[in-house]
Amino acid sequence: MVRTNGQNLTYRIVEALGVAIVSGVYSAKNPFPIEADLCKQYGASRSVLREAVKMLTAKGLLSARPRQGTWVQTEENWNLLDPDVLRWMLERKISFSLLREFALVRLAVEPKAAALAAEAATSDAKNAIRTAIEAMAMADRDDEEPLPFDIAFHVAVLKASGNRFFAQLSGVTETALRFSIRMQNRYKGVRRASVPDHRQIADAILAGDAAKAERTMRDLIQEALDLINKADKKAAAKTRLKARGRN
Repeated sequence: MVRTNGQNLTYRIVEALGVAIVSGVYSAKNPFPIEADLCKQYGASRSVLREAVKMLTAKGLLSARPRQGTWVQTEENWNLLDPDVLRWMLERKISFSLLREFALVRLAVEPKAAALAAEAATSDAKNAIRTAIEAMAMADRDDEEPLPFDIAFHVAVLKASGNRFFAQLSGVTETALRFSIRMQNRYKGVRRASVPDHRQIADAILAGDAAKAERTMRDLIQEALDLINKADKKAAAKTRLKARGRN
């Protein structure tokens, strides 16, 4: 979709205000600015600013009422299934607790999605899985960045499940995996995807072996969860050492 200048400005304001809210610049203790001040700050018309506020309200970050103004919602009201909100939260600081919670969601969803894909994937869905796994393998051979193809594989499996609710998790999965996989690779000291493990899942789906597809996907995500837990403990240990050094 081609955006007009007004739309571009709206999205820039949404991005700037979203980051500011998530990072605590604006909160219940730091009131959200009035409309006139924001219009002046961003050089925007009232209609553009109001559209941005409407979008942030839909994401659960703001609440607005006539004659009562606009205020920041507490974090429990934020829509974590919105890719923008999740990205802003992950960008503010590496959050192992957030990555862990997301990995647990994946553990509940993706193994079943893989099993369903093995049972009912269409030919187009299977081709998407083949394309993603071969792109991962090629990137691995050529020592290129495998992350986009790793993400494409997991998204392809969700869509291949035929479950519309699973498929709608594609956006948030893509966003969170960008952070999760990079963290895992830094911890392991590599930037390559585990192509053989992913290929096992792909082969099971393409062969119609639902039990194996579910099992191998569960093993892959459990490994990711274990790495997140190890990285969290390592970071906590470093923090404790620094604290001791200051005392």
